[in-house]
Amino acid sequence: MNPIRILFISIEGNTRSFVKNLTKYAVGMHDQDAHNPLIKSTEISEQTDFADETQPYFAFVPTYLDGGNGIDNGVKELMTNTLGEYIAYHKNASLCRGIIGSGNRNFNEQYCLTAKRYASQFNCPFLADYELRGTGRDVERIYQLLAKS
Repeated sequence: MNPIRILFISIEGNTRSFVKNLTKYAVGMHDQDAHNPLIKSTEISEQTDFADETQPYFAFVPTYLDGGNGIDNGVKELMTNTLGEYIAYHKNASLCRGIIGSGNRNFNEQYCLTAKRYASQFNCPFLADYELRGTGRDVERIYQLLAKS
């Protein structure tokens, strides 16, 4: 079985931590039953050389905004733009199977706004969300979702 491919960006380490926990969980599931897929992840940063993706993937993106409320008076995303540019590069968006977002629920309507915007921009589904570094339940829930997709 092919691994689940994940592209992600991590600013403060929360998304990196979640993907690391998700990868560990996948190994445990694979050890129990070899039909359960493993995870192959790639962190995208400002130092990443853009490449043409050749396999389907899921994108994990946190939300960091500066100004506006994202609803009726604009929004300015910051720090995660490189992942959006990477997805937009050549035909990479056509291989994105879904977006998983994270953020802080204290920001109400802005919670996971970047992921929702990417889903709309790249015409792919917003599949799931988790808060900050996520929980063990989030890891299990999202792994099951990705394994079925």
